[in-house]
Formats: sequence, structure tokens, C-alpha cells
Amino acid sequence: MQSDAAVSSLSLMAREAAEAPQAVRAFMAANREALADLARDLRADPPSVVVTCARGSSDNAATYAKYLIETMAGVPVSSSALSVSSVFGAEMQSSGVLVLAISQSGRSPDLLAAVEAHRRAGARIVALVNDESAPLADLAHWVLPLHAGPEKSVAATKSYIASLAGVAALVAHWTGDADLGQALDSLPDAMETAAKTAPFDLVEQLADAANLFVIARGYGFAVAQEAALKLKETCALHAEAYSAAEVRHGPMTIIDGGFPIVAFATSDASGESVREAAREFAGRGAQVALFDAAEPFGAVGAGTLAALAGHAALEPLLMIQALYPQVNALSLARGLDPDRPAHLRKVTETL
Repeated sequence: MQSDAAVSSLSLMAREAAEAPQAVRAFMAANREALADLARDLRADPPSVVVTCARGSSDNAATYAKYLIETMAGVPVSSSALSVSSVFGAEMQSSGVLVLAISQSGRSPDLLAAVEAHRRAGARIVALVNDESAPLADLAHWVLPLHAGPEKSVAATKSYIASLAGVAALVAHWTGDADLGQALDSLPDAMETAAKTAPFDLVEQLADAANLFVIARGYGFAVAQEAALKLKETCALHAEAYSAAEVRHGPMTIIDGGFPIVAFATSDASGESVREAAREFAGRGAQVALFDAAEPFGAVGAGTLAALAGHAALEPLLMIQALYPQVNALSLARGLDPDRPAHLRKVTETL
């Protein structure tokens, strides 16, 4: 247990990332009844399509929603181009549409414009939002507060993980997936264990880097996107996220000796594709850091990450929980302030 003095000396990003397990506990406790009501409605009147509305880290959570909903509920998921409403003023045809809006602040003008346009056209609106007083909550038919508490660092951490957990809980209730529901009950404890172990030393590997790829596939792709975003905004690194399948097209031509790659391999069928790509790139001399859910996880006696998560769909949450402290340390090692990235604000008011 860290002393109060040690905790107070941490960056806001590090402190808030460490609060993610409690945020997930709070979300599950507060939203159980609302999730059950929403699930009954979705089963009684299934949507023909789900449209996600989000920006930044929340849009990475929307990627996770796409994989979970399409693989478990069998409903197509599409990401809304928010400027269609906020810039072009186009009207929607939203019959049979479920809109899943994800936002920490719930105040970005283009997000609100898109959600309002879908609501006018008859869509059902579900909002995963951290600020219950935000305008987004007023537009939603169902509000699932994230309960992450105030998040002051510009770099979103606990609200992102709470959003992933919220998506997983929604899908577990909707589909009646008892295995996923049971794994969600033990997720906060697993997150606390994951936070104690560094999967690899990002400071040593990326202290002098300028560019890198982050690769994953399936459920893990959302955290590859999130890791790349955090490395950009807090470490001033040109980090790009790719599917382990997509990276084999044009992007792989620039991978040569010493090129850094961070890879996330889940324990399900998609993980082998990531492992295969990691082996190929390492064979070409790339500097590969592979976080493999099927391999022994650190020195804390947790066995594999897969066993700790209890369900392949939840492994990415543990991966990003373990990675956030390392991103924070890398930012500091590069002489930057992870809480106040240059040119960024907490609420991005995109029009």
C-alpha cells in the first residue's frame, strides 16, 4: 500500500488510472437495474443496427462496442460521422436504430448535434456518460452514468475503462451471457492485480523513439487504438494503431530493424494473428513488445492474463489498466507533463 505522501506525488493521470477498479465497481452497483430494463427492451424490440457517437478515447470504447455487439448480439454497428449533423446539417433516417453515445463530459457540440438528429428521426438513445448533469443525458432515453468521479487530467483513463466495462455489461445483459456477467463481477479485483504488474518496460523501449505501431485484433483492437492515442497525447510519439491483419498491407513496408511495435494478443482466436505478426516483425529486426494474454502474467502470482480476466472479452481492459502507468512513466521520462498535453483541453468543443 502506498503512503499518502507517495500517492499525492503521483501525476493526476497515474492517480486517476489507479481509481479505475473502483469506478467499475460503482458503475456495476449503480446501473444493474437500468441495464436489466434496457436489456428487456432490446430483446423485445431488437434494433436493426447500432450507431455509435463518440470522440477521442470514447470513440476507442465505441470500437470495443462494435466487436462485442457484432460478435455476441449479431447486430451491425456503425460509427457516426458527427460532422454529418454538426457541419452539413443532414437529417437522419433512424428507424430501428439504437444510438450508443459515449462521452466523459457529454458536452461536445458535434456529439450533441448528432445524437439530437438521431433522436428526432426516431432512434433510441443510450448514453454512457460520466457527468450526469451534461446535456447528453437529457437527450438519452437510457442514461448509464459511468460513476468514474471527477477526471482532471486531460488524458482520460478511468472513464475510458469504465466505458469499456459499461459496454461489456450492456452486452452481457442484452444477450444473457452468464459467463461474461460472472467475469464482470470479478473484474475490479482483476484490474487491481493487473495494475501492479508492468507487462514490459516502455520507458526503456520507447524513451528515444519517434514513431511506432500498436497492433491488435478483435476485442483488443480498441485498446490498441487507446494506447496509440495516449502515446501521442502524453508522450509526443507518432503512434499508429493497426489491426494485425490491416498492418500486413501498406504499413508493413516501413517496418525494419529497430522499428518499435507494441502488440496486444488476446487468448481467443484473434490473438494468434497478432502473435504471428509479432513473430514476423521481430524476425525482420523490429523491436517488438508483445502483451500476450495466454502467457504468464508478471510476478504477482496471477498466472495468465486470460485466467485473471475470466473471459476473453475482458482481457483488453486488464491490458490497458496495466499499460496506463507505463505510458505515464514514459511521458515523465521524456520530460513531458502527462496531465497537461500541449494544445489540448479536457473538453474538446468540436463543431
